[in-house]
Amino acid sequence: MTLKGHACAFGAGTIINAIATWKGAAFGIDLKTFAEVKLSEGETGIAGSIEGAPEGDTRLIERCVELVLERFGLELGGTIRTGSEIPLAGGLKSSSAAANASVLATLRAAGETMPALDIVKMGVRAAKEVGVTVTGAFDDACASFLGGIVITDNRKMELIRREEADSKVLIFAPAKKAFSADTNVKRSQLIAPYVEMAYELALAGEYERAMTLNGFLYCGALGFDTEYMLRALECGVKGVSLSGTGPSYAALVKAEQVKELRSAWESCGMEGRVIETSINNRDAKSFDGRGHPE
Repeated sequence: MTLKGHACAFGAGTIINAIATWKGAAFGIDLKTFAEVKLSEGETGIAGSIEGAPEGDTRLIERCVELVLERFGLELGGTIRTGSEIPLAGGLKSSSAAANASVLATLRAAGETMPALDIVKMGVRAAKEVGVTVTGAFDDACASFLGGIVITDNRKMELIRREEADSKVLIFAPAKKAFSADTNVKRSQLIAPYVEMAYELALAGEYERAMTLNGFLYCGALGFDTEYMLRALECGVKGVSLSGTGPSYAALVKAEQVKELRSAWESCGMEGRVIETSINNRDAKSFDGRGHPE
């Protein structure tokens, strides 16, 4: 007998990148990653595949399945397949979304349940074990799974606050990729006192100012162009940042700002695409494996 499970989880955008201080903040975005798990008795090992990336690294999604099976003492083997609307290695939390979706799909296949934060922490553990993240990206994983805006302490794996927000989100996703595990951590740590200031703004609910300050700090530390942020500010946008460790930029925008900012970003000359989406406030458990509300 083959057990099947489907799930989806969401991407996220950065308010505070946690690499400098281990304290982060992020918001869920309405771009989905889908996972399909098939498990059988008598099979050994987990084989992963990623749609559209036949040479992609499948260690994260495979480890997520393994951890769930270990947690419940299940001697099963099978496959895990993921597909995504989120650009890979773009700073939009594709790894966190893949981990969350993989854990949730495995639970559904096995007929088991876990509290939401335990699901998130299992995905974070898998990400750390396979080396795709520096801090474990607990902030990104919480935003991906829980939706809304989250503030976290990644070292303590503590969710400090979650609240809902309504905003359109405009993303510039360059064609080039930047993998989180390759980030210059020493450079990021140099700006820690100033990132702490941005984090305090987030704690005070000043999310747009926090993410803009975060963006200029990390662009400087990691060598990314600030032109995309300045173009957004010229359009009247209050909140714009390098997302994650780049190379994508994300902005919280009003409906009337979308067209102007899209045009401004497209005229910057870097190869890439502009993605229009919105903040997602619903958690991953609220959706079936095809991304429809349950």
